[in-house]
Amino acid sequence: MKYLNNINIGQSPLLRALLGMNRLLQRTLLMVISMMWLGCSDFVEVDPPKNNLVSETVFKDPATVESALANLYYGMREQGMVSGSFGLTTALGIYADELDYYEFNADQMQMYNHNVMADNNLLLGWWKQAYHLIYAANDIIRGVESSKDLNMDEKKAFQGQALFVRAYLHSLLVSLFGDVPYITETDYLTNNKVARLTQEEVYDRIIEDLNEAMALLEGIGSISEERVWPDSDVVKALLARIYLYTENWGMAAATATDLINDFPLEAELDHVFLKDSPETIWQLKADDDFPRNTREAGQLIIQTVPGQTYALTDELLASFEPGDLRSDHWIGSATDAENGTTLYFAHKYKAGINETESLEYSILFRSAEQHLIRAESRAHMGNLVGAQNDLNAIRNRAGLSNTMANTMDGVLEAILQERKMELFTEQGHRWFDLKRTGNAGNELNGIKTNWQENHVLLPVPEDELEINPNLLPQNPGY
Repeated sequence: MKYLNNINIGQSPLLRALLGMNRLLQRTLLMVISMMWLGCSDFVEVDPPKNNLVSETVFKDPATVESALANLYYGMREQGMVSGSFGLTTALGIYADELDYYEFNADQMQMYNHNVMADNNLLLGWWKQAYHLIYAANDIIRGVESSKDLNMDEKKAFQGQALFVRAYLHSLLVSLFGDVPYITETDYLTNNKVARLTQEEVYDRIIEDLNEAMALLEGIGSISEERVWPDSDVVKALLARIYLYTENWGMAAATATDLINDFPLEAELDHVFLKDSPETIWQLKADDDFPRNTREAGQLIIQTVPGQTYALTDELLASFEPGDLRSDHWIGSATDAENGTTLYFAHKYKAGINETESLEYSILFRSAEQHLIRAESRAHMGNLVGAQNDLNAIRNRAGLSNTMANTMDGVLEAILQERKMELFTEQGHRWFDLKRTGNAGNELNGIKTNWQENHVLLPVPEDELEINPNLLPQNPGY
């Protein structure tokens, strides 16, 4: 990794994010991995590196590469867009119509009130951390590719996972900010002058990376029984989602079908979010020490009133049909004994921080989403019976009767409503659905008093634009 020498990481925030493994990486990648390993050794079951290899020889040892990949997943779980503490679940929940916000953090208040500024530190943190992890993924791709010591299956598994991570993070960035850079290099001179690609170009790059990852990972078999390492099924799950977002209905339906056949829906609603749920495709492992379960539960479960940070909105609560068992099993409540105020919270994750063992992991992909992806794709292709069947599989599990919708528009409306009820407070699905279907204004205009049509995109962080003019222009309205 001699290309890392003589890097000036003070040139831009984006560059600092891309080179965020800090100057120690110039001397030895292993030292960084080892230090970070101390904080994530329980994240995946991988033995730590056993010796002090210099950076040029890090990729001789499969355990060291596994450590680097484990650190990527740990980073996603703990920081940035994917994390349960600072990520899309809560921030986009208050940006859309899922969650009310009760505290006074300035950045969160901007999201909740729809007066987001380009200097919002939450957005800057998302941007920087995403490109930091993308840079680390690129470094793994480059190092594994040039290694003469790893065998072919090891190379395929490592490169496939790193390509998936790169594609996944870019998919979140483009959904939030629109046109964004697609970073595939570790050369600081190139990345310091990077420009934004159009959304269409970014999606093309994502699909290209995912298809390459698929070719590498297929045939290797399941990488993790606990589904905490991305494998070919995880790649398919993201591909199906991207095909849906780009309106490639045929590929979305076909890709989702592969997963639906292999990941049956969990029959019991109370078991859907347990770590061994059969419908989980990919999840981020919880700590064995603290917190033993998900940070999502810590954020969303209301322990006392007052004292809450988030609560489900009246709009979401009123959207459940009578008899929908999800309102009984996936929603909890807490009451202020002094004045009788009752607030409701998302109770999909139920295990608190005081559990003696890890019962739940943070789920990023599950087969219920794939049923709804296929339903929507089938409806657009005119296969209304197939779309109804997929929709009814989700509805029947929730104790509801078959849908009465029988026209294309009616079925599509019913599917979007079902996505709202099935996927609430999960990684920003509600906001992304409002945005991609053009319904954000219709749904939020009467709820968010500051709503403007330009809010379908968030502003590119101001710090980035000031340092790198190639990222201009700013998104409209900011």
